[in-house]
Amino acid sequence: MPKKILVVDDEQTIQILLKAVLEKEGYSVIVAGSGQECLKKLETTKPDLVILDMMMPSMTGRETLLKIKKNPKTKNLKIIFLTVVHASQVGKEELKKNGVLEYITKPFNNAELVKKIKQIIN
Repeated sequence: MPKKILVVDDEQTIQILLKAVLEKEGYSVIVAGSGQECLKKLETTKPDLVILDMMMPSMTGRETLLKIKKNPKTKNLKIIFLTVVHASQVGKEELKKNGVLEYITKPFNNAELVKKIKQIIN
């Protein structure tokens, strides 16, 4: 059974790109366009990895992350942050404390992203 990845990004082009790249690698991909949609999908599905955009309207990636980590059912999910924002070392350390395994800035290299994903869930 293929590993399941939940891609959470408000930009449809990023959703389409990641879905295509990851499905080509044999992953099963679910997409959500917002933090709220992500949390809703997590009620019914348990992905092996969540790729979470940081900058989203109404609920940021960080707010979504905190809600995921507060829920006993989802607190152990593996999470990668994807963002246009370059985080300071302090910011990255804080994210790591909250269970973020990788911090990838956009635009990203597809091969590099896939390599990091494989290291985390394969």
